[in-house]
Amino acid sequence: MEKNSLEKNDNNVMELATFFIGDALCGIDILNIQEINRHMEATWVPQAPDYVIGVINLRGRIVSIIDLGKKLGLSPIKKSKNSRNIIIQSQDEQLGFMVDLISDVLLAEIDKIEPAPANIGGLQGRYFKGVFKTKDSLIGVLDIDEALKNQ
Repeated sequence: MEKNSLEKNDNNVMELATFFIGDALCGIDILNIQEINRHMEATWVPQAPDYVIGVINLRGRIVSIIDLGKKLGLSPIKKSKNSRNIIIQSQDEQLGFMVDLISDVLLAEIDKIEPAPANIGGLQGRYFKGVFKTKDSLIGVLDIDEALKNQ
């Protein structure tokens, strides 16, 4: 299977949890998300990359929290009452993506997800599996593995 291909399920539909990083609307396959929670105070980690906010203790597990805006080359997430951590499982560890605002969960027909252009509203296309167009918006479907690679 190609690196950026999208896996098809029986009904050819993916549920996307959508969120904002600044003005950019992004989505993650809901099957990759363990939970979404309010931003908690994180403990700073010396010598961590600048996009790592810190770590939190989530029910006895240490979870690294990543500023997804910084990681994707955008402006940092502005911590507010709307900020959320999207907790995902990547390889053998849990990670949290801090985002500006959670939006809707929507159904995306996999056949209608188009290849990501080189640049999506200021975001590097390599971080995305593709884009999904709705009547009102363009949603970048995040490639979690690519977003977590060190540059």
